[in-house]
Amino acid sequence: MDINAIPLFSTLKSRLGYLSQRQTLISQNVANVNSPGFVGKDLKPFVIPDKSSTAGRLQLTGANAAVGPARTAAGHMQGTVPSTGGQGKPQNAPDSETRLDGNKVVLEEQMMKMTDARMNYDAAVTFYQKSLGLLRMASRAPGR
Repeated sequence: MDINAIPLFSTLKSRLGYLSQRQTLISQNVANVNSPGFVGKDLKPFVIPDKSSTAGRLQLTGANAAVGPARTAAGHMQGTVPSTGGQGKPQNAPDSETRLDGNKVVLEEQMMKMTDARMNYDAAVTFYQKSLGLLRMASRAPGR
């Protein structure tokens, strides 16, 4: 059975991808805190992808199409191509202040966003690990 077929795990995987992408954007904002005219970027809030529509899935075609692992023997598990888990493209998200040089990044606000993203990431990883532990326990033979 593919673990991504379980909705809980596919949602957690998407959430972890989103939080990873958000941490990257926040770190870029912090790195450019002294760049004149720089406007910080952020992602839209996380939305659980709807499996019935293609809006929540990565759509690549042609030369940009993702290549997945091949199943070469009947005993092998079917591989999947990991999704980025992103929630769209980064958008401008100026902070509460604008400096005279046009920079719209406030270091304190970025640090608060980073702390929030890190706490959410840690919680999602812990939930993922606990869920895997429950699956392992359920799959064991009785009395073991």
